[in-house]
Amino acid sequence: MARLLRVAAAADVPTGSGKAIEVEGRLLAIFNAGGGRYYASSPLCPHEDGPLADGVVDGPADRPSIICPWHAFDFDLRTGACSFDPDLTIPVYPVRVEGADLLVELP
Repeated sequence: MARLLRVAAAADVPTGSGKAIEVEGRLLAIFNAGGGRYYASSPLCPHEDGPLADGVVDGPADRPSIICPWHAFDFDLRTGACSFDPDLTIPVYPVRVEGADLLVELP
């Protein structure tokens, strides 16, 4: 059963960037794609464990992606799919904004 957990204040994640957080012993990366759109994923790139939260949010508003800072592998923040290697994916989690808070739905 999924749980909705507060993970950060929206103001703590600047537009176009990410933030690594820990919630209930689980590491996550939270991203601000601008326009009130936030995404959550695994904090590690499956290519070589690069720190995704240190990457750059890129792409059009309807298809934002995170670019790993180590080797530029990019992942769709909606689906977790990698455009360079279809065998690589990252887990992604729904994010909801409630007031000033970001809530993530975790399994």
